[in-house]
Parts: sequence; C-alpha cells; structure tokens
Amino acid sequence: MLEEMNRTPAHEKSTADLAADLTASIKRLLQDEFRLAMAEFQTKGKRFGIGAGLVGFAGVLALLGGATLIAAAVLALALVVPGWLSALIVGGALLLVAGLAALVGGKEASRAAPVVPEESVERVREDVETMKQGRS
Repeated sequence: MLEEMNRTPAHEKSTADLAADLTASIKRLLQDEFRLAMAEFQTKGKRFGIGAGLVGFAGVLALLGGATLIAAAVLALALVVPGWLSALIVGGALLLVAGLAALVGGKEASRAAPVVPEESVERVREDVETMKQGRS
C-alpha cells in the first residue's frame, strides 16, 4: 500500500486518492504507536515482575529476622517481668506499629499515579499536534 502511495506524485493524484493515502497513513501510524505502547508495557511489566519477586523474597527474610528479634525481646523482657506479661507488652507494641504502618501505607498508595506508557502517550500527542498543524 505504501509503495503505491509513493509511486504517483502527490500533485497528480485525485482528492479521493489523497484521502485514501491519508487514511492508510493514519492507520499505519496508530498501529505503530499501539505496538510501541505494547512493547513499553512488556518492558515495564518484566521489570516490575523481577522487582516484585525480589521484594517478596526480602519480605520473607525480614519476616523471619523480625520474628527472631521479637522472640529475643520477649525473652529479654521476661528477665524483668513474668513471661506472659513480656509477651503481652511486645505483642501490643507490634500491633501499634502495624496499625501506624497501615495508615501511612494506605495514604501513600492512594496518592500513587496510574501506570501508563508515558513515552507512547507523548508521541501520540506530538502526532496529533503535527496533524493539526498540517490541516491549517
């Protein structure tokens, strides 16, 4: 299709041919932009997957380390107060910290921007501006 558009000079084409060429060009441009957006999504998705896996692994290790430190805190506090009371104090402190973290995390998550293919969106905007200028 593109070869046919380029064979005949534009000044020799009819209005219908020029309109058909424009339609084909716009269709191809949109297809190319869609492919670019998909490639960008795939790249970001792979990076996100790797990052999420590593964060998950770190979380498991942190959980195990934290559990060990909690046990140590309970045992250390048990030297001063009865064991049941030391476990109750440490458990209450942990619940308080967890509640604060949930509040702060919820606020941060609600402020997160949506994930969009920024480069592709910018290119489409540029294409639309170019088309608008071409009409003038």
